[in-house]
Amino acid sequence: MRTARFALDPAFTIGEVNPRLFGSFVEHLGRCVYTGIFEPDHPAADAEGLRTDVLELVRELGVTAVRYPGGNFVSGYNWEDSVGPAEERPRRLDLAWRSTESNRFGLGEYIDFLKKIGPQAEPMMAVNLGTRGVAEALELQEYANHPSGTARSDLRIAHGDKDPFGIRLWCLGNEMDGPWQTGHKTAEEYGRLAAETARAMRQMDPDLELVACGSSGQGMPTFAAWESTVLEETYDLVDHISLHAYYEETDGDRDSFLASAVDTESFIENVVATCDHVGARLKSAKRINLSFDEWNVWYQNRPNPHPVEDWQEAPRLLEDVYTVTDAVVFGSLLIALLRHADRVTVACLAQLVNVIAPIMTEPGGPAWRQTTFYPFAQASAHGRGQVLDVRVDSPTHTTRKYGEADLLHATAVRAEDGSVTVFAVNRSQTEPLPLEVALNRMGLTTVVEHSALADADPDATNTLHDQERVTPHPVQGTTLRDGTLNAVLEPLSWNVIRLV
Repeated sequence: MRTARFALDPAFTIGEVNPRLFGSFVEHLGRCVYTGIFEPDHPAADAEGLRTDVLELVRELGVTAVRYPGGNFVSGYNWEDSVGPAEERPRRLDLAWRSTESNRFGLGEYIDFLKKIGPQAEPMMAVNLGTRGVAEALELQEYANHPSGTARSDLRIAHGDKDPFGIRLWCLGNEMDGPWQTGHKTAEEYGRLAAETARAMRQMDPDLELVACGSSGQGMPTFAAWESTVLEETYDLVDHISLHAYYEETDGDRDSFLASAVDTESFIENVVATCDHVGARLKSAKRINLSFDEWNVWYQNRPNPHPVEDWQEAPRLLEDVYTVTDAVVFGSLLIALLRHADRVTVACLAQLVNVIAPIMTEPGGPAWRQTTFYPFAQASAHGRGQVLDVRVDSPTHTTRKYGEADLLHATAVRAEDGSVTVFAVNRSQTEPLPLEVALNRMGLTTVVEHSALADADPDATNTLHDQERVTPHPVQGTTLRDGTLNAVLEPLSWNVIRLV
């Protein structure tokens, strides 16, 4: 196969990686919370009911911002149900997922969970703009963030949380363009409500960061028009607009699936263009950034293998088991986010545990890493710094959905100490891909590591009974001589090459 090439130069950069790019998402959906992160009767549970085995994996994963409590769930969420003594909290019907919510895990438990992950874990709270509005958002903000001396801040203190939660990043609703959303609104209706809510929340604290709902996907019939209308109302009041995207293999079309990030990059660039067009029309010097706060591989068209009845508590929903192929696509989606780090300043892998997640658990049993765990953990560990401008010269293949797509998808991040990590995917299902990288004025001399996630069986998975079937492995033969990196990328592989 023809060699794929690109050049790196410290003078040509995209932007600084915001740590929030490695965020995740905890929704009251299926077993994400109950028997996922929270299981008081588990042998590994701490005094607050959090699974310490899951906490260890979350720390290893390298998660930063954690979006909560939804998702579709938030559009029927009464925050008051989730505070106070757990035994006194009401049970409610969750219309979004046709489940029963016990509220045993609530707002205070979420903040405690973040503290136990570590100081890098930042809250990202969504407010209900489906069935509720401005007043309830302000009440939640006062309860969470005001120090003391008011009814709701003193209520928080009475509930055992003396210190304010300090939530800086807030989502103004969720997927309000979607007809499936409880309280679905037109762009005009939502834009006006989001503006009113943002204005009021800023009256309490002008330094909040706010995320307006963008389209639930590039394929929505109102895409771009929705963003334009919403931003006309909210441009000077919000900091980010959201994007959501999920991908799956359909009809055996694996080549198109492997090229899913072509759509991701197009989505990002189209939303950026829309934001900047509105800003130009408003004659504003402000720049709206992007919060890609739901992204993943999700097999929405597969039947659920677990029998579920309406109004169950914590049913087994959306428990996709990920393959090597899924992990390669997943890694490519991470590359797409990094390649647009100048505008994508928040991103949340949906979700964290059990529900389309990198971490799986069994009630009363073990927790383990799915194949997708590894690209995320490696990107979070080594993808901090300046993203370098990577423009590939690559062989291509023809895809049904996206036309001609490069077989190489890559980016590179230069850390503060000058070291560089190359993240690369070979989309060919059958052929190894030679790679040559010219390192111009980079001062690099040594290959520290080349690891790959690939397997002779592209459908191999990690399961309860074989938890480490798929892990990254070292690649031999990668060289750096006279300012040129040479490597061979295995077929259908995610690669991390670290250079100093």
